[in-house]
Amino acid sequence: MSATVRRHVWVSGVVQGVFFRASTIETAKELGLHGWVRNLPDGRVEAVFEGPPDAVDSAIAWSRRGPERAAVEQVDVVEEEPEGLRGFRARG
Repeated sequence: MSATVRRHVWVSGVVQGVFFRASTIETAKELGLHGWVRNLPDGRVEAVFEGPPDAVDSAIAWSRRGPERAAVEQVDVVEEEPEGLRGFRARG
């Protein structure tokens, strides 16, 4: 069984109103990840990815590009202890 890692991610730039959350959910599900994503009042998108290290790394790499209409300026990543999340969803 592969190790599970957790990364907490904050994405800055033009990342709201460009389907970033929906695209993050789709990408995370394709990668078999668990966690959540939400818009923040300051214009950033916040996400948590839990799963195998390679898949989490792929999700972070995707976050640096985002969907077609996004203009990502910065991605901050913090390593955290996995919580055993199940599923991937938008959070309020």
